[in-house]
Amino acid sequence: MRKHIPDATVARLPVYLRCLAMRAGTGTCSSEDLARTAGVNAAQVRKDLSFLGAQGVRGVGYDVDELKQAIRTALGLTHEFPVVIVGGGNLGRALANYRGFREWGFSIAAILDVDARRIGSTISGTTVEPMSELEDLVPARGIEIGIIATPSDQAQIVGDRLAAAGIRSILNFAPTVINVTASEVRVVDLSTELQILAYHLQERSEA
Repeated sequence: MRKHIPDATVARLPVYLRCLAMRAGTGTCSSEDLARTAGVNAAQVRKDLSFLGAQGVRGVGYDVDELKQAIRTALGLTHEFPVVIVGGGNLGRALANYRGFREWGFSIAAILDVDARRIGSTISGTTVEPMSELEDLVPARGIEIGIIATPSDQAQIVGDRLAAAGIRSILNFAPTVINVTASEVRVVDLSTELQILAYHLQERSEA
């Protein structure tokens, strides 16, 4: 049976994986080194990694390659995940051109749009196809993840269609909240992050 990993730990694992990628070729990494790079404390690192069954050697640390593989396995990054991007505008283009997707095992299987001016154009080697093809493309290409990169007034409609087509994991970049009960939805809200940064800037200036 797959061991349950707390959500807070799951949220930190990609950070650890990114930190380990920066240490390629170093052989080993201590919990202190990883904590310093990740911005947490060493005890938290050791606790998080214990959920993976990863055990460091006292005075030596963790084998970098073995730890990377353990984290990738825990996150389910042992096979390629086909992704559909809905929205071929500026945001959709930027996402399609993001090299990190392919580096971490996420392939852009389709880019869809309703704008006839965009359909047929190519973004990073992928041809933009009509949104009307969604329901056929998902099973045909084994698509597992949907990314919403549309204007906010279209996000809920797109989310509902993605879920109805069989998509169970959705990443929403549209600046609005959507409710799709049949799928897990994660929101990337840049405006919210900027507001949080503004708060911290103000707090520091008033200190």
